[in-house]
Amino acid sequence: MALVKMKQLLEQAKEENRGCGAFSVGNMEMVKGAVKAAEEMNTSIILQIAEVRLEHSPLHLMGPMMVRAAKEAKVDVAVHLDHGLTLETVKKALELGFTSVMLDASRDPFEENIRKTKEVVELAAQYGATVEAELGLVGGSEDGKSDHGIQCTNPQDAKIFCEQTGVDALAVAIGNAHGDYPVAPTLEFGVLEEIRNITKKPLVLHGGSGITDDGFRKAISLGICKVNIATASFNSLTKEVEKYIGSEGKHNYFDMNEAMVKGVYDNVKRHIEIFNCK
Repeated sequence: MALVKMKQLLEQAKEENRGCGAFSVGNMEMVKGAVKAAEEMNTSIILQIAEVRLEHSPLHLMGPMMVRAAKEAKVDVAVHLDHGLTLETVKKALELGFTSVMLDASRDPFEENIRKTKEVVELAAQYGATVEAELGLVGGSEDGKSDHGIQCTNPQDAKIFCEQTGVDALAVAIGNAHGDYPVAPTLEFGVLEEIRNITKKPLVLHGGSGITDDGFRKAISLGICKVNIATASFNSLTKEVEKYIGSEGKHNYFDMNEAMVKGVYDNVKRHIEIFNCK
């Protein structure tokens, strides 16, 4: 299999009535764990990294590793820049071989979001890459340091946005939020269904960590083709390392490396099973 465009994976997911997992990674162990789970499940995935994470996981180091892992995987893998903040970062990701990019202008005025997204679509076309954009406000932030509230995506605005930008996939706000949920969120499935019917685009669910299994399956049945998972993987990795450090005996880096891989592998495998709607 191979490194592929994200658009290809989303179209396949849409046709097969399942969700494609988009798993955020921050180091080599996370990349290895995610790919291992995908190969074992014989399911395509998306490896992604958000710009707010680049302080700890520099793009010039993570990017080539993600792309190489995708090329060598036994299943199809897309590599995506999640929540890009500047056009400069988007361009760097494209130059590194990412097959999909996102510039998050969802907090900008509607017309400005359209303008910026069109600019990214034009740039990505030069690389044959997929473009995702966001409309509405998904709660929280990718690094958990801020919360700008939740504002559900307006279906009519979504129609206009997709028509004017030519974007390949649209991330929607339906009551979801980034980070850990205190309780499982109440998702606005009626809004989601209307957006699906009016845009005909592959839709994306951000803030997937903490949504119930049934919530995922219903969202997928109503048009969600890409589901972002970040916090759950970071938490799973951390817990597995804590378990290892708390175990008896002498500890070393190499066994801790395996613990990190396992933490991510377990979480990715569990979500793939859910997203495949089995």
